[in-house]
Amino acid sequence: MSTGNMTGTDTLQTLVRQATALAQGDPVEEVARQLQICNACRYCEGFCAVFPAMTRRLDFPAADVHYLANLCHNCGACLHACQYAPPHAFAVNVPQAMARVRGQTYTDHAWPAPLGRLYQRNGQVVALLLSLALGLFLALAAAWNGALWGSPGPGGFYAIFPHNTLVLMFAPVFLWAVLALGLGVRRFWRGITPVTGARPVSGEAAASATQEVLTLKYLDGGHGDGCHEADEAYTLWRRRFHHLTFYGFGLCFAATGVATLMHYLGGQPAPYDLPSLPKLLGVPGGVSLLAGSLGLGWLRMQRHPLHGDVAQRPMDMAFITLLALTSASGLALWLARGLPAMPLLLCLHLGAVMALFLTLPYGKFAHGIFRVAALLRHNVERRLPSPVGLGAD
Repeated sequence: MSTGNMTGTDTLQTLVRQATALAQGDPVEEVARQLQICNACRYCEGFCAVFPAMTRRLDFPAADVHYLANLCHNCGACLHACQYAPPHAFAVNVPQAMARVRGQTYTDHAWPAPLGRLYQRNGQVVALLLSLALGLFLALAAAWNGALWGSPGPGGFYAIFPHNTLVLMFAPVFLWAVLALGLGVRRFWRGITPVTGARPVSGEAAASATQEVLTLKYLDGGHGDGCHEADEAYTLWRRRFHHLTFYGFGLCFAATGVATLMHYLGGQPAPYDLPSLPKLLGVPGGVSLLAGSLGLGWLRMQRHPLHGDVAQRPMDMAFITLLALTSASGLALWLARGLPAMPLLLCLHLGAVMALFLTLPYGKFAHGIFRVAALLRHNVERRLPSPVGLGAD
C-alpha cells in the first residue's frame, strides 16, 4: 500500500513539475505530456477527431503529435470542459499546445525552410511589404509607359499591361505556390503515414474526409453549438466566416479559370461584365471573401489568449490581411472601370494577388492543406482495427 501511494505521489509531483517546466518548452513534448493526462481522463472523447485518434495511442512521439495537432480545429471546447485546465497545476490547454505544434509543422515542412521561418516570425510585415513593393513596381512600370492614370479605353487591363506580360508575371508565381505547397504537404504526408497505418486512402475514407472538410464539421465544438472566442460563450461565427472565406476564395479562383478558358478556347478576351460567367462567379466570390476575411480578422483580435498561440498572430493576420486586400481591391477595380484611377487600382490589386500566392505555402493556407491531409489519414486510421485494449472508434 505504501509503495503504491508513493508511486502515485511521485507521479503527481512529476506531472506538476513537467507542467511548469514544459509550458514554454518544447511544443511537441508539451503536447505529449498533456495527452498522457487526457488519455487517462477521456472526458472529451466525443468533442472532435483528436480524441478518438488519441485513444489509439499510449505514447506520443513527434510524428504522432504533428498528426494530432493538425487534426485539432482549435474550437476551444476541450479547454472549457477540462477540470485540469489552468490554473490547475497540470495546466492542460490542448488548443494552445496544439496551435504551437501546428506553427512548428508549417516551418518544419516548408520548402524552402528559411522562407517558412521568416514568414512565421514576421508574417504581417513580410506580407504587407511584399504587397506594397509589388504594387509599386507595377505602378512604376505603368507610369513608364504613360498608363498609370486615365481611362485605359476599350482594351481594359490589356491597354495597361499586355496579356502576355501578365501571363509571364503570374505563371511563375502560381507555379511556385503549387510547387512549394506540394513539396510541403508531401513531406507532412510522408511523416504521418507510418503512424496512421500505411494503407492507401480508400474511396470511402476520401468521401468521409471531403464531407468533413467542406462542412467544417469540427468547428461545431463537438456538440453543434460552436466554438469559444473571447469567453465561455458558444458561437458559430468562426465556422460561418470560414465558410464565407473558403467558398469566396473558391468562386474567385473559378472565375479566373473560366476567364482563362474563355480567352484561350472561346476567343473572348477580357474585359468581362455582368452577366458574363466570370463576373457571376467573381463578384459574389469577392464579396464573400471580403466578408469572411474581415470577420476572421475581427474574431482573431477578440479571441482569448488561452485559446491559441499568441505568437502566431502576425502570421495569421498576414494571411487574413492579404485575402482582404485582394478581394477589396478586386471589387474596387471592377467598380472603377472606365475611371482615371483604374490603372493604379489594377497595380495595387495585382501586387496583392502576387503577394498572396507567393506566401500561400508558408502560413494559414498551408495549415488548411495540412489539416485536409490529417483528416484523410484519420479516416484511413479509424477504419483499421484498434490496437488491442485501445481505441474509441
